[in-house]
Amino acid sequence: QVQLVESGGGLVQAGGSLRLSCTASGNIFRISTMAWHRQAPGKQRELVAHITSGGSIEYVDSVKGRFTISRDNALKTVYLQMNSLKPEDTAVYYCNVRGTVYNARGPYEATYWGQGTQVTVSS
Repeated sequence: QVQLVESGGGLVQAGGSLRLSCTASGNIFRISTMAWHRQAPGKQRELVAHITSGGSIEYVDSVKGRFTISRDNALKTVYLQMNSLKPEDTAVYYCNVRGTVYNARGPYEATYWGQGTQVTVSS
């Protein structure tokens, strides 16, 4: 069984910084893509940033230059450093991890979601 545990959310004033972490545990190997999504009240969930096993990174336009995604493969952890936070960044942030898991029938690809962590930016 695979679990994703997120941490680092909280309340911060506009212009401040937060660092989110998400660690995968359990029977997951060869993690390919790790990503952060967010969902604000009344809005659809959107992809904020993702990073592949090869190090390719993409960001949604609204966070470019302010957020940095990184990963530690040995720790099975993905980070999101958020600087110059704005009130419009307020949302629940979810990590998303895709990798290879094994069962009695062999390996297969699967995607998992974290439980979400609240980020609130006050003006």
